[in-house]
Amino acid sequence: MENNFKAVLFDMDGVLLDTESVCKICWNRAAAEYGVDDIEKAYYECVGTNTNDTLQILKKYCAGKVSVEEFHNRTGELFYVVEREQGLKKMPYVVECLESLKSRGLRLAVASSTRWENVSRQLKAAGIFDFFETITTGDTVEHSKPAPDIYIKSFESLSLLPNDCVAVEDSPNGVRAAVAAGLKCVMVPDQIQPDDEMKKIAWKIIASLKALPETI
Repeated sequence: MENNFKAVLFDMDGVLLDTESVCKICWNRAAAEYGVDDIEKAYYECVGTNTNDTLQILKKYCAGKVSVEEFHNRTGELFYVVEREQGLKKMPYVVECLESLKSRGLRLAVASSTRWENVSRQLKAAGIFDFFETITTGDTVEHSKPAPDIYIKSFESLSLLPNDCVAVEDSPNGVRAAVAAGLKCVMVPDQIQPDDEMKKIAWKIIASLKALPETI
């Protein structure tokens, strides 16, 4: 163990739950309905951001086709159909990882750009809600990732300092947010593979949560 961390702060989407692959499908379906171009580019730009920031990013893609609010609401409708009918899968090794960290006395928290309503519902449905001491969500801050606000609020909710915590992220926006908040960040890539920037600023890059306990 290289550091004496007291807590692990987890992103949810793409780290704990396999939501981002579902989101991507729903964005593609909505884009086809409304004739929105370059939706793959838009999707990757928005990964890790909250609703307010997502809507701002979408303006340049939806212009002349559909209002950003209508497009975003439609992606949400499509997502909830999948969630309701099929459920959301946990990412590989989630439970084993959380149990291992908890057994070592590490405090666990969630720092997600998603709204509280969705985070709490999805974590409870996955059976992992009770692992976490605090949950900080995107609707409690003005700017989400890559701004550091969510992570600052997360470690403050545990009455800890940045050096006491390590973040776990899958997206570039998330890694940037964690680093900007003064945290070491372990990247577990999901939809977006690490580029040179991520290889430089992420503390560690691992293939799955299976390796996380031994990494920290």
